[in-house]
Amino acid sequence: MPHPDTTYRILDAAEHLFAERGFAETSLRTITGRAGVNLAAVNYHFGSKKALIQAVFERFLTPFCTALDEALDRRLRDTGQAHLSLDDLLALVATVTVELNMRDPTRAVLFMRLIGLAYNESQGHLRRSIVGRYGSTFDRLQRLLNHAVPDIPAEEMYWRIHFALGSSIFTLSGLAPLMAMYGAEFSRQPAFHDVVMRLVRFIASGIRQGSAR
Repeated sequence: MPHPDTTYRILDAAEHLFAERGFAETSLRTITGRAGVNLAAVNYHFGSKKALIQAVFERFLTPFCTALDEALDRRLRDTGQAHLSLDDLLALVATVTVELNMRDPTRAVLFMRLIGLAYNESQGHLRRSIVGRYGSTFDRLQRLLNHAVPDIPAEEMYWRIHFALGSSIFTLSGLAPLMAMYGAEFSRQPAFHDVVMRLVRFIASGIRQGSAR
């Protein structure tokens, strides 16, 4: 019978190796070697490499989507309104991200690398899995975003959201060297929260550009 922590060891090894090498270049044998388990353990717990990739994303997205839905519920209840401004909405998403990764900001960095790889390597099965499991949360976020800037056409909004995601992936996936360069230039290190909120202000300006709000 597999050891109780076998699943976590496999997931830990998989997410780091996927982030380092990509999904296609990382074999199950490499993962099992890093995790210190045999190949049968991966098949027993996950069944396939695709299922393992999906499980890696679920470990990030399940707590994030749960926390985001709860935060949205609280904010809307507290304000007594059905919608939020663009700045409040993006700040709320950022706050949830920071709070979930407060103890270890590298978790957010790792996830952003994985998202970037998922885009570049066209993991269609992963998109279907994410939509199936978390579509209601992301649809809710999209509706709130559309209401915050209603005069941005849907086609234009599509590009702005992906540009915003690209900025987030680039900034957070390379956070360590970026902060090192900042430290060398300004002789101090910014907090993870400060970097995220600067990014939020930049994204808000880009999304709002040309909007009446």
